[in-house]
Amino acid sequence: MKTLFDTSVIVAGLIEAHPMHSRAFPWIKQAKDKIFELVIAAHTIAESYAVLSSLPMKPRISPLVARQLLSENLESVGLIISLTPAEYLNTISRLAKIGLTGGIVYDALIAKTAQKTRVDRLVTLNLEDFRRVWPEGEGVIVAP
Repeated sequence: MKTLFDTSVIVAGLIEAHPMHSRAFPWIKQAKDKIFELVIAAHTIAESYAVLSSLPMKPRISPLVARQLLSENLESVGLIISLTPAEYLNTISRLAKIGLTGGIVYDALIAKTAQKTRVDRLVTLNLEDFRRVWPEGEGVIVAP
């Protein structure tokens, strides 16, 4: 079963102090145990690094530790998928047509990767945002 994680699940699963850690961590563990096939949007790696390395925690997560967390828990476990320039442009055009603005573009890029790879599940803590950008994914978008 192909499964794609949103950034929200990755960050919550990797940070024990995160309020949603207990919901997200089992998904990270199952991916590492190869219970399912993990697909990762290339964009998600960058977004996860940005969030991890700037979380307002004490002590802060250093850039090197953020990089190591991603390497050990995702990159060595899953298949990283990139979008083509045309897929980026088509995604932005689609958002413009339906009137969605701002940071939701990042969720739309992750949803586009889910569509491209025909995942069985897109796991996210932001169900409503993903339903807005990918209404056809209703049966695929799930919460941890």
